[in-house]
Amino acid sequence: MVERLNLILKSPVVVSLLEVVKGFQVQLLQKIGYNRNSTEISAQSYRNALNCRVQLTTQEKDSPAFDVFNVEICGRVYTPAEVHYASVQISIMDVTDGPGTARPVHSKVKKGQMHDSPAFIYNAELGKLPNEDVVLPNWIPVAQLNLDWLMLPRKGQRVLQFITSILSRDSLDELACAICTFTYQNRELGYIDLQENIQRAKMLAVTLAFAVSAVDNKLYNCEIELVKNWAKANLDAFRASGKVRRKLEKALDKTVAFFRKGYEIDTCKICKEIVEIVPISQRYEVLDLCMRVAKANGIASEQEVALLKNLANWLEVDTDRFRAMMEKILPAGMHEVEDVEVILGIDSDMGAEQTRKQLNQEYRKWSSRVTNLDPEIRTQADYMIKFIAEARTTYVK
Repeated sequence: MVERLNLILKSPVVVSLLEVVKGFQVQLLQKIGYNRNSTEISAQSYRNALNCRVQLTTQEKDSPAFDVFNVEICGRVYTPAEVHYASVQISIMDVTDGPGTARPVHSKVKKGQMHDSPAFIYNAELGKLPNEDVVLPNWIPVAQLNLDWLMLPRKGQRVLQFITSILSRDSLDELACAICTFTYQNRELGYIDLQENIQRAKMLAVTLAFAVSAVDNKLYNCEIELVKNWAKANLDAFRASGKVRRKLEKALDKTVAFFRKGYEIDTCKICKEIVEIVPISQRYEVLDLCMRVAKANGIASEQEVALLKNLANWLEVDTDRFRAMMEKILPAGMHEVEDVEVILGIDSDMGAEQTRKQLNQEYRKWSSRVTNLDPEIRTQADYMIKFIAEARTTYVK
């Protein structure tokens, strides 16, 4: 008896896979320039220490307008020589969950990143300092940081710590440092959110791949091994502790048993969640895995091809890109039943003239490949030309 599971988030197979990574911390590259205690700075007098502040403003000179963090400094800077050239360096930490769990704000652009790290770092020349003991009595702007450059760790209200350092241009020694905090409402997904979403999407992809394998009521060992190997190569949990890896292995075995008992999952609902949480590039990776599962035993069944068509539709991928992927991974000669929509791009809504144009386009594409140096491509081209000729007699009258 096949049980239809309408609430995919309550499906035991999906829950068992997703629970494996519950509490698993995605490993992130962190490289921070300074991590000083802000209370040390605030305890010093205004004139005897460097101070900084941040204000959020909107720049409207350009179209469209964009938000910026304006960083300003005042206070005292000591230099070791009478004539000294200095620069300013600014880094940003997210300290929402406390200093012990601080994470760097990342830069979306390469030039704003630290060496060997995506962490944001801003550098600019300040010029020559007039004497060894410089007092800045008023707030002076030193940087305008475009928010479009930055990627925070998480979405929502964040507490950001700005570390502003005055450095010697020649020796790079720190002459002064100031730290201030700013509370910001981040409306975009953070890089940790995105990484977690990608891992969740990959977990869901494994479930979809097993669904493709089982749709014709057959789970071949070669298909199961392919999905398991993909999971090991793509899921961060397999790079975690041995305990987490073993738990994931058990979850995969449980998933196989689930489908072997004839149970089904709501593949449409899974696809809709994937669309909501990851960009289009990740969705193509999901489709790629599912196609390779259908290919694993050498024959793509009618049910597998039909499900792949549905997955492409639910994942909202480009139709031509989907057909190109099918052509490369699952050539027509592997299809148990030839589907003209998938193979040739012909659908029931097309008129005779539109169908003729589509077949002519396909014929030009494949006739150019009959002399290809690759024998597999030549064989595929010969097959496709014959298939196109058969389609003409059926669909163009």
